[in-house]
Amino acid sequence: MALVGNPNVGKTTVFNLLTGLRQRVANFPGVTVERKSGRLAGAPDVEVIDLPGTYSLAPKSLDEQITYDVLVGRLERRPDVVVCVADASNLERNLFLVSQVMDLGLPVVVVLNMVDAADKEGKTVDAEALSAALGVPVVPMVALRGEGLHELKAHLVNLPSVPEGWRWPLMPVVEAQLPGLAAELGAAGADMPESQGRMEALRALTDEAALEPWTESAPAFVAAVRAARTHFEERSVAYRHAEVAGRYRWVGPLAHSVTKVRRDSDTASFSDRVDAFVTHRVWGPIAFVALLALVFQAVFSWAVPAMDLVEAGVGGLGGIVRAALPTGWVTDLLVEGVIAGVGNVVIFLPQILLLFFFLGLMEDTGYMARTAFIMDKLMKRVGLSGGSVLPLLSSFACAIPGIMAARTLDNERDRIITIMVAPLMSCSARLPVYTLFIAAFIPAGKLFGLVGYQGLAMFSMYLMGTVMAVVAAWVLKRFVFKGSRGYFVMELPPYRRPRLRQVLQRMIKRSQIFAVRAGKIIFACSVVLWFLASYPATTPGDEEPGFAVSTDVSGADSLALGASMQIRGSFIGMMGRTLEPLMAPLGFDWKMSAGIVTAFAAREVIISTLGIIYSVGEDADETSLALRDQLKTDTYPDGQPVFTTLSALSLLVFFVFALQCMSTLAIARRETGTWLWPAVMWCYMTGLAYLASLVVYQGGRLLGFA
Repeated sequence: MALVGNPNVGKTTVFNLLTGLRQRVANFPGVTVERKSGRLAGAPDVEVIDLPGTYSLAPKSLDEQITYDVLVGRLERRPDVVVCVADASNLERNLFLVSQVMDLGLPVVVVLNMVDAADKEGKTVDAEALSAALGVPVVPMVALRGEGLHELKAHLVNLPSVPEGWRWPLMPVVEAQLPGLAAELGAAGADMPESQGRMEALRALTDEAALEPWTESAPAFVAAVRAARTHFEERSVAYRHAEVAGRYRWVGPLAHSVTKVRRDSDTASFSDRVDAFVTHRVWGPIAFVALLALVFQAVFSWAVPAMDLVEAGVGGLGGIVRAALPTGWVTDLLVEGVIAGVGNVVIFLPQILLLFFFLGLMEDTGYMARTAFIMDKLMKRVGLSGGSVLPLLSSFACAIPGIMAARTLDNERDRIITIMVAPLMSCSARLPVYTLFIAAFIPAGKLFGLVGYQGLAMFSMYLMGTVMAVVAAWVLKRFVFKGSRGYFVMELPPYRRPRLRQVLQRMIKRSQIFAVRAGKIIFACSVVLWFLASYPATTPGDEEPGFAVSTDVSGADSLALGASMQIRGSFIGMMGRTLEPLMAPLGFDWKMSAGIVTAFAAREVIISTLGIIYSVGEDADETSLALRDQLKTDTYPDGQPVFTTLSALSLLVFFVFALQCMSTLAIARRETGTWLWPAVMWCYMTGLAYLASLVVYQGGRLLGFA
């Protein structure tokens, strides 16, 4: 059985009631849209599918297309019964979708949900009268409290009959064309019930996108549709609006006839009173910014103790394994490859859990729709919608939860563009790199005695990333995702109390998706990077000219020098030397080039890599004075300093724009369902980083700042 309904009607709550915890999440074949399914509680042989919310079966978005394709049997077997969940307080709009589902020739049960909310608004729906008018069972429910569940299951166990044919009036001139068009589909080999054939013909007639799939398989049908369109256009027939006008001409009076409205219901509802403040042109954005500050603080700061605990646990486990096993490559692989690789996955979970906790609260309360409404006008100027705001701002903490949050966007083009620009927002992983090089090479003085140079430099890094994200979104929308601009239609659902169990369940599902699917790629990349840093193995006597491990050095210093010698002679060291001629115009030597290679594991890894190369130790961080001193005093053979303020600025700019994060690429692959967009993302960001860094370094030299 399939669950269908408009967004915000409680469909997922009904799904949870029917299935309990017997649920699983996968993807529909060939797309990234999630397929949530479960076994009906008490009837394990019945599968329940929770289809994406949709307002119509004339799809405009990928989610809506998936819903239609499942119902007509294109993605999988047609469902045996469809449960249409409708909001009792918005009956007319919900009955539009119900009427479309009924026309597909499938058994239908209508769930009249949230009758308690309708009652608070002074509305009472006569379920028996509605059932008689529709010819299908209608079950009143309050899904949040489980009321009406037994009645619903009783109807589902005894499958209802297929509703009778179309009851709504289609203008006669359009109606006359449908039998012939449906016959053309049948002649082309399209195996479908008569009612579905009429629906397909009507959709193809009124929507060009619905006609395209038949271009190759049914050319005669396509020709007949275009001939009918020409016929209508010559006679000025408004055929494209015929379905909408006809259905509402039927469901409008029907909804009015079965709904009683009390006289005292004219007063403003609770949601209306809250929206007077929340959507206000002045106070609304202020409240939104305050809420975002809370979410940002939570994801950025509150997750730190848990992330530190995970990091310490991974390090402790690695120490235990290293102490228990003999020295050798197997132990190194387990500790530095396998355990560290798992750590690279698990360390992001606290941020992801917190982000989706807040997203769940915002969605369940109804505030998510208000955020999109408030920011839509501003985001439209760069070609996006208000729904992109939260994913982009979440990316300041980490691009991974930000990219995952983009799945809340209904428009597929907006979702892809948001994913493509999210990594440009300066995430927390860039902060250690900023801190180290700003503290080492940017003077500690103040501009005009007011603003510190170091603080100004830090602010500039964040500002550059944000501005470039806006520019990139505009370019992608203007030149890559060209086409007619879609309209942004949204509903402001009434405010409701969130269900903590449902929010927690969503958090767990999202975390499982990240850990299992993106984690596979992150883990594999971690093992590869370990191999590149560990081989070929270097032993005393293999060191390069001018570099040798002193025999007088012992203990930790000897280990640090040995690690430095190893990475110099490893594949990563070789890659650093190979890249040095390419990176030299940016002011980078082979050591910095090698650090950039290792930073692909995670941006902050460059600090520990430099700590190893400079024999400071792999535990070096952004506050390490010894590492700062080594960077300041390092020179080329001719005595020129390797690092200057100009080369440090060049590196900072490079890290603002470069996509040095395999985890981000992995989750982008997971969310887009293809390697194409992650590859494009990496290429354009790397090219942008190289060009910007080149301009900074070479421009600075031309101006005499070398």
